Amino acid sequence: MEQLVNTNSTISTKKKKKCVEEQSCFFCAMEEPNPQRRQSSLSSFFSSMPHNDDDPSQVLVMSGLWTYAMTRCDDPILASSGILRCCSLLISKALNNPSWLYRHQNIYIPYYAAHILGSFTLHLPRFASLAVSSGCLPPLLSLLRCSMTWIEQRVAVRALGHLASFDDTFPAVETHGGDIIIPVTIHLASTCLQTVYSEPRTKYQRDLLTRGLNGADTEARKAEEWASQLQTWSIYLLCCFAWRDVKWHGAIVTKNGNFMKKLCTMWGGLANGDSPAGVGLMRILCRSELGRTAIAGCVKAVQSLCNLSRSSDDWQYMGIDCLLLLLNNPTTRDQVLPIASPHLTDLAELRRLGSRRRLGEKITNSLSLTELVQRTKMEAEMSLEEIELRCQIAREREKEGNKRLRIGDVEGAVEKYTEALLTCPLKRRKERMVIYSNRATCRVLIGEAEAAISDATRALALSEPANTHGKSLWRRAQGYDMMGMAKESLMDCLMFLNWRYNNYAGKRGRIGGVVPYCVVRMINKQMSRVSLFDEVTKKCGGDVDVSEEGNDPELDAVTNDILDLDVNRNDVELGESSRLIWYNMLVAGLIVLLSWFPWVGCLWLLSWLPGKLGWLTGKLGWLPLVVVLVSLGCWVGVFVSWVAGLVSLGYYLGCWFYNM
Repeated sequence: MEQLVNTNSTISTKKKKKCVEEQSCFFCAMEEPNPQRRQSSLSSFFSSMPHNDDDPSQVLVMSGLWTYAMTRCDDPILASSGILRCCSLLISKALNNPSWLYRHQNIYIPYYAAHILGSFTLHLPRFASLAVSSGCLPPLLSLLRCSMTWIEQRVAVRALGHLASFDDTFPAVETHGGDIIIPVTIHLASTCLQTVYSEPRTKYQRDLLTRGLNGADTEARKAEEWASQLQTWSIYLLCCFAWRDVKWHGAIVTKNGNFMKKLCTMWGGLANGDSPAGVGLMRILCRSELGRTAIAGCVKAVQSLCNLSRSSDDWQYMGIDCLLLLLNNPTTRDQVLPIASPHLTDLAELRRLGSRRRLGEKITNSLSLTELVQRTKMEAEMSLEEIELRCQIAREREKEGNKRLRIGDVEGAVEKYTEALLTCPLKRRKERMVIYSNRATCRVLIGEAEAAISDATRALALSEPANTHGKSLWRRAQGYDMMGMAKESLMDCLMFLNWRYNNYAGKRGRIGGVVPYCVVRMINKQMSRVSLFDEVTKKCGGDVDVSEEGNDPELDAVTNDILDLDVNRNDVELGESSRLIWYNMLVAGLIVLLSWFPWVGCLWLLSWLPGKLGWLTGKLGWLPLVVVLVSLGCWVGVFVSWVAGLVSLGYYLGCWFYNM
């Protein structure tokens, strides 16, 4: 057996040596344990690879490099061995030599080469400088101008975005900004979704999308994901220019007059939620006078910022920042104020959003909300007795509103909730949050979508931390659904599921893992509406699968039951929970009362028996000793019951005071 192993090892060694000597095999060079020899072998291979016109194995080498570059993009040996120069030459060769491009499987090589350039320039500035000095910019710019297809455009704009993000390499990229990069990237971001959706895909494109896993669903899903990446990476490249110098703001906002209208609708989608996309560029443009003027002049852009500021999106703070920058500028304030004021007023009591503090004060100062300021000063001068009296009055109004809502008098409930809000002190944030949420319920029931969104947003602004009150999230999701705002409704539904999971985890295992049926149907409905290809499908005359499951009578009945259940059980008056608490308090009190007498009796018996134990033992034998032991056990048991009753009584008293 050992002889067979040694023979195989010898054959493998000879084969590897022959492969390296005769063909300069890339894979054998990568397995070389000595770093100096590995670098020498790789340098020799990369210097000869672009000049080899008839090697069918080159695509295998590029595929292996593509995989390696994504996992080890900081490898100094590979980067300094000439791989960046090799990739640049291969792209140029593909563009200038069509006969070589369509030979064997060389059609895949430009994609792999551009992707490798983007991977090695992702983190380290010295690799980016090495790529620029290796001549990568001309071939990447050619791919950006769609010398091939959108597949290669995607990886080209990715690599250019990485090069533009470093201080050392941005000047080289900037020289091509005005004539090539800015206009081409704007056009690419505006039209890429329609291009990806409508253009027929060749076999190599389908193979790159699915990685060999055939299937129309997989191809469609990856195509939408790559289209989103192509759009967001294009916007990122524009952000690099806009952030570096204000002079590029004019080129961005004037190259295409309709770009601002399209920019406000660009978002990363669910597959690229970590990219701010369009709002990220708008936030940078708001730093200049020209950018603010362009955004303020586009009503659709301002409206999209307002919608973002009242959503559960991770980039909500960017929408608020943009609106505050527009409002604090005298030139754009008059244009933006009528649109932004109703939306930002709902956030006036927002204390903190992520790492940003005192946002409510900034909004109050920008909008000059004198009523809120005067009420705050007035309540600060009130005595504790006046504050407590106002709280009691607000609590009574709230209970009256709950009673009216239960009997179906929704308009009357709205009036009582409004009176409660006018009376309840501003410092009682939790009570005000519940009242706003209940009033949002009424708004949903009577079909006032905008008012429901406003009340739910105010409740979420009062929650700690912000946007964490689950019932308000669900009610605002319903309001957005009534207004046809699918993306905002979907975000609130997902946040509601997150709240439900965290709220019930470990508390009610039977309920926490179950998603309400109406929420599932709402999510399915909105998912069919937020597809990036939805608008493109409408323009191309295709059928859009828009489910109306959220509007059928069955779902409305389920939704109303859930809303009523929330009001009865948790938000306001005690109801069934109150009766249960009173019942438990009564049982705990009886346990404490009934345990007191046996405990005292056992204590007296234990104090009297030991003195008479000798006399009783002579008369009655061991019976008194047994009585002592039994009494001692009873005393311990009754004492434990008494303590347990006291603890239970204290717990239910606390629950009762909390619900009050």
